[in-house]
Amino acid sequence: MSITERVKDLVQLGKVMAHLGEDKEWNGYDLGLTEQEYDDLNVVIQRHKHINGWFEPEQIRHAMLEWSRLLTTDILLEWIDSYPNIGVNQKNIGVIMAGNIPLVGFHDFLTILISGHRLIGKLSSDADKLLPALTKVLVGFNQEWEDKIVWKEGKLEGYDAIIATGSNNTSRYFEYYFKNVPSIIRKNRTGIAILTGEETKEELRLLGKDVFQYYGLGCRNVSKIYIPREFVLDRFFEAIYDFHAMGSHNKYANNYDYHRAIFLMNKEPFLENGFVSIREMNDVLTSPVGVIIYERYDDLAQLRRKLDERSDEIQCIISKRDIPFGQGQSPQLHDYADGVDTMAFVTSLA
Repeated sequence: MSITERVKDLVQLGKVMAHLGEDKEWNGYDLGLTEQEYDDLNVVIQRHKHINGWFEPEQIRHAMLEWSRLLTTDILLEWIDSYPNIGVNQKNIGVIMAGNIPLVGFHDFLTILISGHRLIGKLSSDADKLLPALTKVLVGFNQEWEDKIVWKEGKLEGYDAIIATGSNNTSRYFEYYFKNVPSIIRKNRTGIAILTGEETKEELRLLGKDVFQYYGLGCRNVSKIYIPREFVLDRFFEAIYDFHAMGSHNKYANNYDYHRAIFLMNKEPFLENGFVSIREMNDVLTSPVGVIIYERYDDLAQLRRKLDERSDEIQCIISKRDIPFGQGQSPQLHDYADGVDTMAFVTSLA
């Protein structure tokens, strides 16, 4: 399959994902699908929450819409243009995917397919419906994809290289188990935000999106906020009120109630507004669902130096200087997880 064919099919897949993301009715065969095939995809979206309660239809549709905006001919060709070895060596690449948010493994999926390799994937049992459904769409466009994408339920076999995403604990297992093959092993990371006190109410509201999108479960979600010594937290609470509906989601509410109860029982100081608790914690970067942690700082340059020393724990930084507010869960194709260039890795395989 030529690079032109691969790009063409992936662009068409993007059109399908955009249509699903916007929750539109089937509009005819321009999508490359029959009405029944399109309805089947909607069924997958609607029913996934019965397998994983975090995967609400609106969250899945949001993920599809975000990825669809990158699946255009111009964006894909610009992305791969700087990698001269695209399609030179075809390898079998095993991918162990996380399952924390909808389509969390899509970037690896896309990278391997557009570069001409063969994907042998293992999905989390909590997130094993969406990518196989999209694979079926690609196969419908071009039968050659059927041999390019293999989903395994058991042990991975026949791989030339590995990309594995997991926790800090599982990463040690991955590093040992896959020590004899080229690999990318990803660990726990999180998103943080740095405020200067000059942010507008709209920017603080958009920061709420960085915190709450996908219920805060993604590695790019903001779990900690650094604020100037004099910053008034009421400004942040007021700006994020639009996200109060989070408190009515059963799994999220259970987490919020649980941690709130722990804070009360332990007589730990915290603030809350009915759907999120916020507490001051220095040196800690991650927080549980339903909790935001913050740390006050006096010198921004000193804070930046401190964070540079912990860069291997940070997935992204939201601020006026870094990723814009509200864009934490809208990465570009060159925003590689853990800062490791996945495309350079797969195209360097000999």
